[in-house]
Amino acid sequence: MAIIINKEDKTYTLVTKNTMYQMKVDELGVLEHTYYGAKMEYMDMHYGVECKFGTSFSPNPADYPKGEWAYSYNGLHQEMSCAGIGDFRLTAMGVRHSDGSFGVEPRFVSARAEKGKYALKDLPSFYGEEADTLVVTLKDNTNDVYFHLYYGVFEDYDLITRSIVVENKTGKSIKLEKAMTLTLDLPCGSYDMLYFHGRHTRERMLERTSIKHAETTVASMRGASSHMENPFAIICDKNANEDYGSAWGIGIVYSGNFQISASKNLQEKTRVVAGINPENFSFEVEPNGTFTCPEVAMVYSDSGFAKMSNSFHHAIRNNLCRGKFKNAVRPVLINNWEGTYFDFNADKLVSMAHEAKKMGVELFVMDDGWFGKRDNDRCALGDWIPNENKLQGTLPELARRINEEGMKFGIWFEPECISEDSDLYRAHPDYAFAMPNRAPQVSRNQYVLDFSRKEVVDNIYNQMVKVLDSANISYVKWDFNRHITDIYSVALPADKQGEVYHRYMLGVYDLLERITSRYPDILFESCSGGGGRFDMGMLYYMPQVWTSDNSDAIDRLKIQYGTSFAYPVSAMGAHVSVCPNHQNARVTPLKTRGNVAYFGTYGLELDVTKMTDEEKAEISRQIKEFKQYYELIQRGDYYRLISPFTPQESLYCAWEAVKPDGSEALVCAVRYETDASTAPEYVKLKGLCPNKLYRVNGSERKYLGAALMNIGILMEYDFFEYPSRLYHITLA
Repeated sequence: MAIIINKEDKTYTLVTKNTMYQMKVDELGVLEHTYYGAKMEYMDMHYGVECKFGTSFSPNPADYPKGEWAYSYNGLHQEMSCAGIGDFRLTAMGVRHSDGSFGVEPRFVSARAEKGKYALKDLPSFYGEEADTLVVTLKDNTNDVYFHLYYGVFEDYDLITRSIVVENKTGKSIKLEKAMTLTLDLPCGSYDMLYFHGRHTRERMLERTSIKHAETTVASMRGASSHMENPFAIICDKNANEDYGSAWGIGIVYSGNFQISASKNLQEKTRVVAGINPENFSFEVEPNGTFTCPEVAMVYSDSGFAKMSNSFHHAIRNNLCRGKFKNAVRPVLINNWEGTYFDFNADKLVSMAHEAKKMGVELFVMDDGWFGKRDNDRCALGDWIPNENKLQGTLPELARRINEEGMKFGIWFEPECISEDSDLYRAHPDYAFAMPNRAPQVSRNQYVLDFSRKEVVDNIYNQMVKVLDSANISYVKWDFNRHITDIYSVALPADKQGEVYHRYMLGVYDLLERITSRYPDILFESCSGGGGRFDMGMLYYMPQVWTSDNSDAIDRLKIQYGTSFAYPVSAMGAHVSVCPNHQNARVTPLKTRGNVAYFGTYGLELDVTKMTDEEKAEISRQIKEFKQYYELIQRGDYYRLISPFTPQESLYCAWEAVKPDGSEALVCAVRYETDASTAPEYVKLKGLCPNKLYRVNGSERKYLGAALMNIGILMEYDFFEYPSRLYHITLA
């Protein structure tokens, strides 16, 4: 078992293949965090975090011996930091009692180890019988408020997960005003924080900043994890890079409002907290009730970012994504959205499917516009009834026509939103979020449904089931095209309105659980205006996410590169679209568009009936090539070789997929700048066997693995704009 319980030292140590995580019960019963880093022989590592210096106007706990002025919550490394009791730093948990007082002082009660990974009620989480679980129970030293700290240990992935279940046995209601999952206290030192900001069509842009005494915070208050920030961050050494230095990756398995914050304290120690965003959050826990905090997943690497990323990639593919499609070969699809937008009928869709099938496409997806009066984005959301005039017949008949072309059939939904011009809104205007005596705000001509209410979720569930039961549907694209405002539920009293954001997410997860469980043979893809909800919470229900509404291959270099720090290639929806590109009017070679889309789920997003014969032949070639390399790309280790975020260093962006045993690799290099008199550039490979010989693209010349990793491959200069090359590396 990957858990060491030492009752004599009162330590609890989590051990993975390469890392260790330790906590210790101190003399007051406080659960202190002592170490999270590289694996070593067991010892009590508390000496490395002892508070030996004054805590500067920070009080002692009331039950600590007088005169020991250095002991304060404000100086302790803690497993669960709490507000209101003398810890003036970032804190994770805040409890208001029935008498209005605020604060808890958790002390150790018990601990137990279990085989298998814990599960969370109503929330997504990593899973696996091969994992181990540690449960540590703490209790407030004054009131009967219990905190059950859950730790999941995945040895092979160096992955540790955390959650907290708050249990109220006081006999009166308490209110959580903070319920963040993670407190991570790091020793004295200087650290950086990497995070991934952006906007619609420009998601997950890498940014790096120093952690200082002021807070560095990545957060969303949009009701979704959002395009603007992502619930993943990296804390690392100042000099850490892809291959060197300590890096702690932190991902929240949650799709709603989140916060990851870091800052130094007065002793130059760094604290990180992560979980539900406490802004406009409060949650009543009734007597004998519980509250479960969303899971946080952590990976430590002592060898830089690449090792950390690959741990997340393998864990997400194998132990977060679920169902038959998590590791299945997924079909090459065509989506009609950029090909037709709302302007289509059944004959047009069938003609597209007919041409796409000739090129090797396997799945046709009908996007927005198939239901109600939906000829634009101003109406019909909430009325999930096929428009038989537009479809020139019933939905089952259209599905059958697509199937007769030799294609599977998929469909688009936006279950969480509603149009004012819809039958559902006219019948139930209260189903949409709106504040009393205030006109609701409109975005994309739609409102958000109040999924904190079961009857609203049930209504949409029943509509979706009727559609999905009616036809041979193999794929569902689940979209969410606006963020939440007017956050108010008519079903909750005034003092519980702080629960609405979280209850909304529980409603979304409930609908997802019911739908995906009912239809295990349907491939589900998450979308939120593209990449506005690309997070681990969504990947628990749907194994792939539409990475961005921006399908331009050159813009996708940064988008997919940034996404790769946490999320695997198999999760990234990536399509070849038309040029000039619909988002930025850029013209790129069709080959480059294909090479970039290979490192995702590869599909098409255009009107194939308007393509030339040469273009169709190229797509046919790409599909064959993508299938040839599918297992290597989707299951291999992923390495970022040249960053698009450092254009001053190179004209190229390059990345690599490698079989874990180093026997085969595929490198993609894209030149995104031109130069009239370019200097030679080499790309250094990774993950090969140093002492074995390799061939590049089947040539007769042999290269030592060490040479390819230390000298590299000379980039061939193609004299046109935005060229790309694939380099297939095989054992000689």
